[in-house]
This record gives sequence, C-alpha cells and structure tokens, in this order.
Amino acid sequence: QGKQKKARQYAVMKRMISLRDQRINEKDRAKAPVKKKEDPSAIKEREVPQHPSCLFFQYNTQLGPPYHILVDTNFINFSIKAKLDLVQSMMDCLYAKCIPCITDCVMGEIEKLGQKYRVALRIAKDPRFERLPCMHKGTYADDCLVQRVTQHKCYIVATVDKELKRRIRKIPGVPIMYISRHRYNIERMPDDYGAPRF
Repeated sequence: QGKQKKARQYAVMKRMISLRDQRINEKDRAKAPVKKKEDPSAIKEREVPQHPSCLFFQYNTQLGPPYHILVDTNFINFSIKAKLDLVQSMMDCLYAKCIPCITDCVMGEIEKLGQKYRVALRIAKDPRFERLPCMHKGTYADDCLVQRVTQHKCYIVATVDKELKRRIRKIPGVPIMYISRHRYNIERMPDDYGAPRF
C-alpha cells in the first residue's frame, strides 16, 4: 500500500494566545475591564415614548369623517382581484366620506412592479386619491406607512399584508382596513380601542 496523502486544509489560522494568558509578560497582558459601581442616589434616565394628546382614554379623537385612508400596494392589487371599486367600497364599509391617500413610496413601489400592475397604477393615479409627498430616502413602503401613522394619528391604514398589520397593531389608535369575503372590513374602530390584538 502507498502512503496516504494528507489533504491540505484551506483557510486554517494558527491558534492565537489570548491577551490574558499567564505566559505573556505582566506589562503586555490585557487588563480585565473594571466595572463602575452604580451610584444609588444618581437619577436614572430612560426614554419613555410620549403618548399623543388625541388618544383620550385610548379613543382617537382625530379620527372622524371624512376618513383619510392610507392605501398599501397589495390592497389595490387585491381590490382589483376581488373586482371592488376602491372609493365606493370604502364608503360602504365606513358609512361616511372617504379620501384614499397614497404616498410617494407606495406609488414608486407600484411603478417598479412594471407592466403586470398597470391597472393598479392607473387606479393609484385617480384624481380622487390624495397624493402624500415623502421627504425620506428609499422606497420601502411599509416603513413609510408605519412612520406616518406613528407621527399622525388621523389615518386608517388599508392593507392585506400580515407583517404590516402586525406592526400597525402595536401602534395605539390606528385602525386597519382589510379585504375578506369580497368586501372591505375594518379592524379596531373607536368602539373597540384598547389592548391591541396580536
């Protein structure tokens, strides 16, 4: 039998001695981090998010007709699949005048989807839709919508996206509109504000 060749190992580093090893001279050895003792009399600072004044007893007083509804990309697509007229179906759901709002990020997302979503783009450019300009960089629509409803509590968010719904449920006082059984439904309107559902 021939001598067996030992396979060369690639990207193998030599083992290094720890800087706290006893074999290293005292002056070259790394010092152990010294923990500072906490002063019990010192004032502890912590950031507490300020609740908006419009949420009185968890009832959002800024919400009222005409309702401003922030529309997500997939909400328009699902409305087309369910053959629903966006504005009319919103009014049927809320029994009041509705103004659908679309941000620059959502518009950019629809435009990026290309030729397949040209009907959604035509609906988004409807003059009944209110266009909201975005000042931030990037076109990730979910972050844009969450940021907007956190700052301004006067919107209802229309979406079918489970992840976005989960994020918005954590923000108090923001209702969610969704599609089920070929009609629009609303989740968390003023009568059932309180602990968010998860």
